[in-house]
Amino acid sequence: MTEGAGIRAGDLPDDLTAAEAGMWQAFRNGTVYDLRAGSATVDDPHGGHPWGPERTVRARIVCWLLLDGPPALAGRVASLKLVGVQIKDSLDLSGGTVVPYLELKGCRFEKEVLLPEAHFTTVRFVDCSVPRLEAARVHTEGDLHLPRCRFHNGVRLTDAHIGTDLLLNQAVVYRDRRGRSLTGDGMTVGQDIQAEMMESHGELSLRSAKIGVSLSLRGALLTNSYTPLALNAPQLTVGRTLYLTPAGLGNPPLTSGATPARGTRVQRFACRGGIRLDDGRFGDAVDLERARFVFEDDQELSLRRVQTPELRFLSEHPERGRVVLSGARIVNLVDRAESWPGPGRLQMGGFGYENLVPHGRFPLTERLEWVAAATAEYNPEPYERLAAVLRNSGEDEDAREVLLAKQRRRRETLPVAAKLWGYVQDWAVAYGYRPGRAALWMAVLWAVTSVAFSHAGQPPVNGDGHPSWNASLFALDLLLPVIDLGQAGQWQLRGGWQWLAATVILLGWILATTVAAGATRLLRRS
Repeated sequence: MTEGAGIRAGDLPDDLTAAEAGMWQAFRNGTVYDLRAGSATVDDPHGGHPWGPERTVRARIVCWLLLDGPPALAGRVASLKLVGVQIKDSLDLSGGTVVPYLELKGCRFEKEVLLPEAHFTTVRFVDCSVPRLEAARVHTEGDLHLPRCRFHNGVRLTDAHIGTDLLLNQAVVYRDRRGRSLTGDGMTVGQDIQAEMMESHGELSLRSAKIGVSLSLRGALLTNSYTPLALNAPQLTVGRTLYLTPAGLGNPPLTSGATPARGTRVQRFACRGGIRLDDGRFGDAVDLERARFVFEDDQELSLRRVQTPELRFLSEHPERGRVVLSGARIVNLVDRAESWPGPGRLQMGGFGYENLVPHGRFPLTERLEWVAAATAEYNPEPYERLAAVLRNSGEDEDAREVLLAKQRRRRETLPVAAKLWGYVQDWAVAYGYRPGRAALWMAVLWAVTSVAFSHAGQPPVNGDGHPSWNASLFALDLLLPVIDLGQAGQWQLRGGWQWLAATVILLGWILATTVAAGATRLLRRS
């Protein structure tokens, strides 16, 4: 019987094998067609045990059923549900519209699956062995499920439109000839991408992808030794949260989307290769709790110009590579001291955040080291940002310490003369951020000089109408520039007393100048 003849009446084609005839009848009946042998070793789609003709159907017959299949039996809904079946040749549904429900479990494909520009309701491939999935611009009204599948030459979902969820939990995806494992550039997903405990061996590319709710890579392993990036997702838009966090290990694994309970054995998110999330937009948070990053010296975790209400930077300390936050805009920065890389491996130019929420001990001294690590060359911006955040949270004393650290860092870039003057300001009044120190120095100098001048006994300049000698007032008149107490010009000083008076006047001017500089700085900051 030729293809198409009698199909509308439900006749069975003459050239079908026994396995295909059974699949044909199961399709019309809407039942599961199970060809498993009952042995876990034999039935493993990823194992090496051969499956004979009794478990093999031609891809052409599968396409026939899906695109132009026979009518369902009375009271049934036609659907293709295969378990433990081997599909021969390439399954090519390019550009087709598939109405029947499609679900394949534990199946093997001899050659690639071609779904570009095809339209489906829901597609479920579960625990299947697939040489390659080519599905650019595929459109599904519902889910695209690919959990526990193995793709030996990559997956392409460029510009795909997934109506609800894309599931890749525990999938294993190897690279294609371009070094990419999964290519989802420009993809749109209505709800979630769940790729928990997935293994990606190559570049996972999600450039300009749009995800309606969350992207979960809990417990995933991303590794790429072929190109610099293991996750390449600039301009990624996620409606809620990006999770690069642990997944609970159980039977089955706890991939429900919740953080594993305390005491649960977990598998952390791990990445061997660079991560690029530049210009990303995340509605709730970017969560890096307990993530492990293994970078080469030229690789980085790039969060340039990212915008999100919360960044949970709670990962393990990366031993090599860089963390780049230049231009990022964050509301809440949740972090811990040991998560940040050391000097020269952190870049924060233009990094804006409004609140600091440290986990564990994060004293101000270590926070200042965090800022210093991000400024190989002097840059006032990170210090001023930190001071503003501390001041807004009521930590005025800590804010002053940060600004003092900024002045000390700036001092190291100045010429020798300016550097010496900076040391004087620091010693005298801590650049105006510790004004009480000036009063203390003034009091000490006043006390010392008062005692010294009490032994002076100098004659008056004018024999008539001079005031009574008062060593304390005389010393104070010398110390206070501009203010005249009527003592300094009334007495004749000779020898060493002249040098002492000149020294006191000089120290008074230095203290007054540093106090004025500090007051100006305080007023400018206010």
